[in-house]
Amino acid sequence: MSDTELAQARVRQLTTLTLRLTERLKAETAAFADGRPQDVAAGLSETQEMANLYRRDSAHVKANPALLSGAPLEDRRTLVDATREFDAALTRHSRAVDAARQISEGLVRAIAAEVTAARTPASAYAADGRASLGDGRAVALNRMA
Repeated sequence: MSDTELAQARVRQLTTLTLRLTERLKAETAAFADGRPQDVAAGLSETQEMANLYRRDSAHVKANPALLSGAPLEDRRTLVDATREFDAALTRHSRAVDAARQISEGLVRAIAAEVTAARTPASAYAADGRASLGDGRAVALNRMA
C-alpha cells in the first residue's frame, strides 16, 4: 500500500469514526430533550468507547500531521467538515448533559429539604433535665449527580 493510499485510509477511518460519534451524540441529545435519559444510560459504555478511540486517534494525528497530509484534498476536507459538525454536536450534548445534571441535583436537594422539614426539631433538654438525643436520623446531600 502506498503512502497516499495509507493516508487516505486513515483519513476515511477517522472521518467514519467522527461521523458515527456525531450521530451518537445527536441521538443522546435528542433522548435528553425527549425526557428519555434511560436511553442514554443503556448505550453509555459504547459511547465512551467511541469517544476514547476518537480522542486517541485525533491526538495521534495532532502529534503527527504527516499521517494525513498525503491523503487527497477532498478526503481531508470531508474530515474537516465532519469535525466541525462533531464539535457543534458535542457542544449541544454538553449543554443537555449539564441541564440533566442540574435537574437531578435540584430534585435531590428538594427531597432532602422535605425530609429535613418533616422531622421533629430536637429540643435541647428533655422533661427530666437530660440532654435530648433528637431523632437520630441523618440526611447526606452529595453535590455530585
